[in-house]
Parts: sequence; structure tokens; C-alpha cells
Amino acid sequence: MMQPTDWKRVYRLALISRALDETEETRLVPEKKVAYQFTARGHDVAQIILGQHLTHPHDGVSAYYRSRPLLLTLGLDIADAFAGPMGKSGGFSDGRDIGVVCNFPAVPGPVVIPMSGDVGSQYTPCAGWAQSITYHRDVLQDATWRGAIGCVLGGEASVATNGFWSSLTIATTLQLPMLFYVEDNGYGISVPSLLQTPGANIADNLASFKGLRINQGDGTNPAETDRLFAEAIGFVRAGSGPALVRLTVPRLSGHSGQDTQAYKPADLLDRERSNDPLPKLRAFLAAGILTEVDLQEIEAAARAAVDTGLTAALARPEPDPAGIRRHRFTERRPDGSLDIQTRGGLAPSKHVFPKESLTPAPEGPRINLLTAVRKALEYELETNPKMLLFGEDVGPKGGVHAATLGLHERFGGQRVFDTSLSEEGIIGRAVGMALSGLLPVAEIQFRKYADPATEQLNNCGTIRWRTNNRWAAPIVVRMPGGYAPKCGDPWHSVCGEVLWAHQVGWQVAVPSNAEDAVGLIRTAMRSNEPTIFFEHRALLDGTWSRRPYPGNEFVVPFGQARTIVEGDKLTCVTWGAMVERCEAAARKTGAAVHVLDLRTIAPWDQAAVLASVKKTRRCLIVHEDTLTAGFGAEVSATVAQEAFLSLDAPIRRMAVPDVPTPYNVNLMNAVLPQVDEIAASMVELIEF
Repeated sequence: MMQPTDWKRVYRLALISRALDETEETRLVPEKKVAYQFTARGHDVAQIILGQHLTHPHDGVSAYYRSRPLLLTLGLDIADAFAGPMGKSGGFSDGRDIGVVCNFPAVPGPVVIPMSGDVGSQYTPCAGWAQSITYHRDVLQDATWRGAIGCVLGGEASVATNGFWSSLTIATTLQLPMLFYVEDNGYGISVPSLLQTPGANIADNLASFKGLRINQGDGTNPAETDRLFAEAIGFVRAGSGPALVRLTVPRLSGHSGQDTQAYKPADLLDRERSNDPLPKLRAFLAAGILTEVDLQEIEAAARAAVDTGLTAALARPEPDPAGIRRHRFTERRPDGSLDIQTRGGLAPSKHVFPKESLTPAPEGPRINLLTAVRKALEYELETNPKMLLFGEDVGPKGGVHAATLGLHERFGGQRVFDTSLSEEGIIGRAVGMALSGLLPVAEIQFRKYADPATEQLNNCGTIRWRTNNRWAAPIVVRMPGGYAPKCGDPWHSVCGEVLWAHQVGWQVAVPSNAEDAVGLIRTAMRSNEPTIFFEHRALLDGTWSRRPYPGNEFVVPFGQARTIVEGDKLTCVTWGAMVERCEAAARKTGAAVHVLDLRTIAPWDQAAVLASVKKTRRCLIVHEDTLTAGFGAEVSATVAQEAFLSLDAPIRRMAVPDVPTPYNVNLMNAVLPQVDEIAASMVELIEF
């Protein structure tokens, strides 16, 4: 049952929010103490009323850069609210992120999951949180999640983004407990709503959308705003499905502190100023809810609180530059214990995994890499009830590559399930699930198809760093790709693994055989970091990559290369499908070539490569990604920097020339490094 709205608190917080904005605009920005300023003036009263209804300890809120009033309602400290935009130490990012890109990992909640600075990317993580509510409640049988909701805020311009439409599809098709709040101020920076959605009203356009309750009204009218939020949130909490609330509000200043609003007509600016919700709130309260004495006392207390918070924020030191590299990944404290994030993933709950072993215990005959991955997924699903497996076609079909065959039938549709055809939705949903304390294992059918999800993947990797270890989203993304045995093409055969090695915060595994695939994917599923697990199409059923199943305890630590062939005449560094070719080439030369399979490229085993190069004094790097800026360039640069004086020959890279993978098999073979070509390069370097 909802509690009555605390109008005293609403008024106090509205005054505080307004004072924060005005102090920044009139003092801190001119004094150059704040670089990026995003006002919430005009949006503030409605957000604070919304916050009064978000009271469940498992409510998850996904917001954006104009959402500070809501943060204040949920518990953001005034000093932190000031310190963030000033880039001061402490707070929600320790000066690492824009000051209004907030997060709030309260235990218990409600929580505000990590925001991002791009438009529309807040939606699908909220859908993931909302789906997690049903999972915690129904599958894990945790009654404390009953009645919780996911709530996402966005401006009217954000309804044009992929994230909005993907999350709307997820929420309505699954009937998730999710509230969409669209605060419509009529402009996306300078672009009017008419260019964002037909008719400039997303609520009217969604009137026939199935499975969605819609409320809309005037966000400057306190009583109406309160009623619309109460009705919609009550509907969602009751399990009746998702709801959308669209409220019209004025934006009482520019998009940001640098925006003069010269694009707005003067009469519009006058109308917006006359539609300020704060005077309307005061008049509403004075009409019978609070006395004039009450109002003045609240106003005095709010001013005092803001003054105190500003003084405290100004007194904070600058962040320590010595720590700026920290929290890209999980770290250890001086006493050896792990410095675990406050929220996100399994680690904060002290989840205990089954026994692990670095030594394989071979079971049965050789199996292909595809079957090995399936067996590893099955065991982890069996032993970890917080794990979910999903993507396009991974359910009853068992995956387009058959990696999940039979898992939907065994574990049920709430744990192994299909998704809509939206990679943004697949990855964003996974992020929200991880933030709620689950382990999502998402499949992107082919590496090229990950491109629409790049924004979510990028943001996921930086969560730990940009929240200063308050949050992390350890997800596993299975990503098949690379050439097929009998053909290629520019769409399904992309490798491009270097892109993910370049993204901050990601681990990237590229196994070459079934044994390593089991150990690496198990490590990924038990890791406290997000991981890209690359499944090469040519290796899924390749004869060379087959190995006996190494057992349910076997793990392979990331960043440890494997010696495929011993030798002291040349170091050959490779990974993925090129490992087989490099081994064959090394044996064809008859020379003592040391072939190293990196197995993971983020992190990668620099120590093993450098030790080998210092012994052999020569280095050949072979990979399938394109040559320019491929990961081989990183290996080459490191060898040149760290082992230059040990080299007796130039470092050489072999890779696909800078063209997409062709469809015609002869054309494909013309661009892929071939065994004879690799062997010839080996001989040339040895004889140099």
C-alpha cells in the first residue's frame, strides 16, 4: 500500500534542487568551478513527486543527466550533489565522470543504477532490472522482490532512440514491472519534439501499443502529477504490466550551461517562465496543506541545508591523480582481500562457486568445441541458480550454431530463453540483470551483429571505473565469428576482436580448442569482470580443435598463454583459428619454432611472449583480424619496446589485408594467412 505523499519533503527537496541549479548557474559556472552544468529547473517538482513513490528496497531506477532532483529524493547527499559537478573527491564517481551522471548503490534500495552520458542508453538496462525482479521473485523464490519495479526516466528526444524502442518491446512482450517516465519539455537541445516523434506526443502514438498502460498530463500541476504517478506505479506494482507516464514540463534554461536558447522565440520563453512548477507547488501547498509559517520554515531550512552542503563540497580536496588507473578491474586491498564493488554481479553476495582445478581431467572421447561449450554452460546452469542464458534463437531451437541445444528444455524458459531481435536490447538487458545481482550469459549470433550494441558494451566495461568501484556489471557475451570452413562473407565472418580489447574494462577470450574453451568460458562465468567469449566458426566442429572434455572443475586463468610447439629459433604468437595453421606451418618448416597460443587478448600474456622472444630473438605474429591496428600491432609494439635489443630480425605480422572477408571460397583463401605462407615467413625470419 502506498504511503501518502509527504508534501513538506517535496517542497523542501524542490527548493534544494532549485538552489543547487541556481548556485551552479550564477556562481559556480562563472567561477569555472563547474565545467558541465545541466539544470533540472522545470523538471524538478515532478521528479521529486515521482521519487516519493519509489520506496521498495529493490526498486531500480535508470535515469539520465537531468535527473538530480530524483536522486535527492532517493537519498543523494547535498554535498555530493554539489561536489560531483565540481569534480571534487568522493561522491558517486570521485571526479571521473560528468557531475550529473550519477549512481546511487543504496543497500537496501531504492537504487539508481549507473547513468551514462549518451541519450537513450538508460532504457534497456532498466528492462533488464525489471526482468530480474521477476527472476528473483519467481525462480529464486525471494519474496523480498515482490512488488518491486524498474523505473526509467528520459526526455522526449530519447524516445527516438534504439534503446527506448527495444526496452518498450521487452517490457510489453514480457509484461515486466517497468515504469517509463517521459518528461517532455518540447526540445532535444534545439530540436523540437515534432522532429523526434510524429505529432510531438509519444503517449498518443503509443495509444494502441499492446500491453502498456499510458498516463499523461501536466507535470507542473502537483496534484495531477501525484495522482498520475500513484495510479501508474500502483498498476505496475500489482503485477499488471508496464506503464508509461508522459508529463509536459518546461525547461527553464538551456540544455546545458553553455546553451543560450537563442533558437526559442521570446514568447515561448515567457510562457515557459510563467509555467514554472515551483510557484505552482507553493500555491498548491498554501491552499490548505501547509501554513505560511510552515512554508517559510521549510524555505529557511532548505537554504541553510544548501549553504552547509556547498561549504562542505568546496572544502573537499581534488581527487588524487595517483589513483586514476584504479578500478578498471577488481583489485586487492593491502591485506590481500578483494576490493569488491558495492553493487552488481555475484561477488557482493559472497556467492560460492564449485571447486576449480587448473589441471584438466579428460573425460571420454574427443569432442568438438561446440559440444564442449554446451557442456560447460550446462554445468554452470546446474550449479548456479543465478545464471541466465539468452539471445536470439538460443531457446527451443538451441542456437543457430546448436551451442544451447537442449538447455531450454532442461532448465526452463525463465533461465534459457529467446530475445527480440535487438542486440542493444540483449546487451542492455544483460547489464541490468548483472547490476541486480544475477549472472547473465548473452549470445550475439555473429560478431558483426554486435555493432548495434557497441554503446551498451562500451558503457558496461567502464561501469566499475566511472563509479569508482561502487558498481560493476560482470556479464558474459558469447560471440561467434570468423571465417567458416567452406566460405566467408563480410557479415558473418568478421573477427574484429581488437575492438573489444580496446574497450576499457573488458576481458576477451579467443580459444583455439575444446579444452581451452571449457576452461576459459568457465573462468568467464565465475569472473567478477565482463567478458567477451569469442567462438570461432571454423573451430566449432573443426577436427584439430577437438579434445576430450576436461571435466567440470577445469578452469583456465586469463592472461596465460599456452605453448603449442616448443622451439628456440623463432617465436610465433597467435590465437583463435590461426593456432592450427601456425602449428602446421611450424612442423612443415622442420625448424624449432616456438608457437604460443595467447588464448586471451585482454589480458594478454606479455611475460610469456617477451620471455620467448628474448630466447629465440625473432617474432612472427599471425592473426585473422585485419592488419592495420589489429591486435598484432599491440603485440609488436610491446615486443619492440621491451625486447628490441634481443631481436635479430624485424618483427613481422601476418593478417588479413585491410578488406572484409570475401564470400567466394577462393577469394577468402586469398586473404586468409595460409599454412604455406606462414611457413615461408617463418623460414625467412629464421634465415634473416
